[in-house]
Amino acid sequence: MGNSDRLNLLVTGAAGFIGSNFVHYWLDKYKDSRVVVLDALTYAGNLDNISDLQSNSNFKFVHGNICDTDLIKKLLVENDIDTLVHFAAESHVDRSITGPDEFINTNILGTYSLLKACKAVWLDSDTGKENHRFHHVSTDEVYGTLTLSDHPFRETNQYLPNSPYSASKASSDLLVRAFHHTYGLNVTMSNCSNNYGYYHHPEKLIPLTLTNILFGKNIPIYGDGRQIRDWLFVMDHCLGIDLILNSGRLGESYNIGGINEWTNIDIVNLLCEKIDSLFRDNESYRLKYPECPASKGVSTKTLITYVKDRLGHDRRYAIDASKIMSELNYKPQETFETGIHKTILWYLDNDSWWKKILHIA
Repeated sequence: MGNSDRLNLLVTGAAGFIGSNFVHYWLDKYKDSRVVVLDALTYAGNLDNISDLQSNSNFKFVHGNICDTDLIKKLLVENDIDTLVHFAAESHVDRSITGPDEFINTNILGTYSLLKACKAVWLDSDTGKENHRFHHVSTDEVYGTLTLSDHPFRETNQYLPNSPYSASKASSDLLVRAFHHTYGLNVTMSNCSNNYGYYHHPEKLIPLTLTNILFGKNIPIYGDGRQIRDWLFVMDHCLGIDLILNSGRLGESYNIGGINEWTNIDIVNLLCEKIDSLFRDNESYRLKYPECPASKGVSTKTLITYVKDRLGHDRRYAIDASKIMSELNYKPQETFETGIHKTILWYLDNDSWWKKILHIA
C-alpha cells in the first residue's frame, strides 16, 4: 500500500477520461485516502467511467459545476479537503473552433471559481489548512507549435496558444500562477502531452480510429496526416501527478511527456496493423465485429480517408520531461508498444462502454 500526506481529495472532472483514470489509480494505491469527485456530466463526463467505484466507502460523487463557487466551498469544508486536483475542462479543439464560449466559461471562469473557493476556505477562514494543495492539470498545447527541428517544449517556453481551447487553458494556467504569487495559495501545475488509454472519449484520434475500424467506417485524416504528437499512456500521466502532489515544489510547473513522438498517419497505420493481426489470430473478434474489414480478410488501411485540414492545426507538439524526471524520478512505466496493446484490447473487450456513447445498439 502506498503512503501519501494527501488524505482528502476533491477531483474535478473525474467522470472524464484522464480524471477517471486518476481516481482509479489513486484509490488503488492509497487505500486510506478519501476522494470526492465533482463533475458536471457534460458530453465528455460519463458515470460509467467510475461506476465500479460506487461501492468504495472512500469514494463520493457529486454532480455539480466548477463555476458554482459556493458549492466548492461547501465541499471543501464538509469533506475536510486538503487537496484539489483540477481536471475539469473543455478539451476538444474542433469544438473550441465552432463554439468557443463553453471553453471560456469552463476553462477560465471555472478555474477562477475554484481558486476563489480554495483561497476563501484554506487561506482566509479561521479553519484554514497550511498543508493544502491546488494542482492544476494543463496541456502542452499552451506552448503553441514546433517545427521538426525545434527542441521539445520546456517549462520555460513562452506561451503561444493557437486555438480557443489552448488559449483558454493558457489563461487558466496564468490564474493559478497568480493565486500562488499574490495570495500564497499552495499550487502546482502540470502540462501534459497527448494521453491515450482506457475510457478515452470516441471523438479523439485513437479511440475514433479504433471504433471506426471495428464498424468498417472511414478513418478521417486531417490534411496530410503528418502532424506530430507526443503520446503518453494515461496511467503514466497519473503517476506523474502523484509524484508532483507528494514531492513537487510549490508554485512549479512540470511537463509530463512520453518521449514518444508519432505522426497522426503513422498512429493510424499502426492501429490498422494491430487490428489486422489480432483479427487474424482470433475468430471471436471476427464474429463480434463482422463489419470490420479485417473480419473479411481485407486490410483495415483501406478505410483511411484524407479530409480538409482543420483551422489553426498545430504541426507538432513534443514535451521535454527532463525536469520531472530529474527532480521527482519520474519515468513512464509503459512503452508505446505495451500501452497501445492494452488500449486496443480494452476497446475490443469493452464495446458496451463506447457503443453507449456512440448510441449504437
